[in-house]
Amino acid sequence: MKNIQGLGLGLRREFLREVHSDGFLPDWWEIAPENWMDMPFHYREKFEEILSLRPVVAHGLSLSIGSLEPVDRAFLKKMKRFLDGYGIENYSDHLSFTALNGSQSYELLPLSMTKKMVLHVSDKIKEVRDFMQRDLILEIATYYYVPMADMREVDFINEVMHQSGAKLLLDVNNIYVNSKNHDFSPHKFLQELDLTYAAYIHVAGHYEDKELGLIIDSHGTSVRDEVWSLLGDSLRKIDVPVMIERDNYVPDYEAMHQEYLVMQKVVRDARV
Repeated sequence: MKNIQGLGLGLRREFLREVHSDGFLPDWWEIAPENWMDMPFHYREKFEEILSLRPVVAHGLSLSIGSLEPVDRAFLKKMKRFLDGYGIENYSDHLSFTALNGSQSYELLPLSMTKKMVLHVSDKIKEVRDFMQRDLILEIATYYYVPMADMREVDFINEVMHQSGAKLLLDVNNIYVNSKNHDFSPHKFLQELDLTYAAYIHVAGHYEDKELGLIIDSHGTSVRDEVWSLLGDSLRKIDVPVMIERDNYVPDYEAMHQEYLVMQKVVRDARV
């Protein structure tokens, strides 16, 4: 990624009062641009102060690259204006879809893992990249059912990257969650995934819903040991930036600092 190195943290509105230039700062921030594009005025000054202290990656929620509808040019124009305005060069979203018949769900819905979908998504990725004038980085999403498939997940992801030239956001928690819910080895998945496309890595929390018999990608708990282990495995294969993603039940900034220190140790041990 451009101008991004080291370890990152998601910037939440809860942190705005707690982040100070003379305190703990991650190497870089990740923001969800949809949460900030129309922010109230009283947030703006502190937000811009924080962004001036460290590089930033934008991680989108609603590009909906897998929708059957054409790319939403009005959305892209608004997104590009925001990214350009803050000098944000790195833009990521999800290999999924969120919109249907013009309505936005903001849920990461699974794609059909088919050769036809590879071509459809690849064409849209190229259109987005050309319009935005920057690489598009796509995250491996969690899924709880497969609507249709004539390919394995790892082959589908590899083929999208090969056909489109997109970069990969390697979410090791999502790989772990999918492996448990769909009964495959996360370590073998990593071996087969073409990591030459990897731009950066997410780690996050999950929980087990025993009633449903599923592992749920909640982004609302601390990172589990098994995910830290998978991160270490990934970093022995590639050297890319890493960040903690926390979207729900967000603790205070000091608690995130402590988890950041755990990440720092895992990364350091993996790179020895």
